[in-house]
Amino acid sequence: MTSDLSPVDRAKFVAARRAVRLVETGMRVGLGTGSTAAWMVRLLAERVRDEGLDIVGVPTSTRTADLARDLGLRVVSLDEAQWLDLTIDGADEFDGRLDLIKGGGGALLQEKIVACASDEMVVIADAAKEVETLGAFPLPVETVPFGWRTTQALVEEALVSLDVAGGDTTMRMNGEVPYITDEGNYILDLHCKRIGNARQLAMVLNQIPGVVENGLFVDICDLVIVGHEDGSVTERRAGEPREPDMLEGNLFADPD
Repeated sequence: MTSDLSPVDRAKFVAARRAVRLVETGMRVGLGTGSTAAWMVRLLAERVRDEGLDIVGVPTSTRTADLARDLGLRVVSLDEAQWLDLTIDGADEFDGRLDLIKGGGGALLQEKIVACASDEMVVIADAAKEVETLGAFPLPVETVPFGWRTTQALVEEALVSLDVAGGDTTMRMNGEVPYITDEGNYILDLHCKRIGNARQLAMVLNQIPGVVENGLFVDICDLVIVGHEDGSVTERRAGEPREPDMLEGNLFADPD
């Protein structure tokens, strides 16, 4: 299967395969949303089928829930699970502090709730997702539909006084109509270009009437597993120095 993958998909695959090795029988696992997380769900389903792994999954979107059920995974709501041992999810960007931008797939609200209800959050990503400073990827902000233009104006006004390099915002669209999240909300994408203080920006945004949640995940991620095109992975844990990297061998080989 791996021989048919593009270099980027190969990197996503090896990161996902490394992450699913962290899952043990009896765990309640948060299942992320996005292209990298989809690899994780598929590989986790393989372990359940081939090894008899007994787990319960809590999806972060209807897309992930549908995929997990189709693959035979047992899924429940977060209210049923109450608390999770581990959440594995992707990211649109991560920096040296392991702060993240998430929400490119439109599931940031459920993703953040699930991540914060977990003992550990593990992010899987290809190397291109690592940045020196967050902000090149548009920051998603979920808003209620009522008065969204007013909310947008308030957001743009707030950005003027914050440490960002850009203040343009756009409504995320689905064709000719606004994109609708699983919770029935809209998403504004903030083109900050550079975010100097992610914690401050996250706090300010969530004080604006109409804003439900933002895609900055600050001090939430515990471990990032980075997949590389050559089949190796790099692990970075929160609070650890970035050098030296912990490079593993080629993960295309069968695990021991």
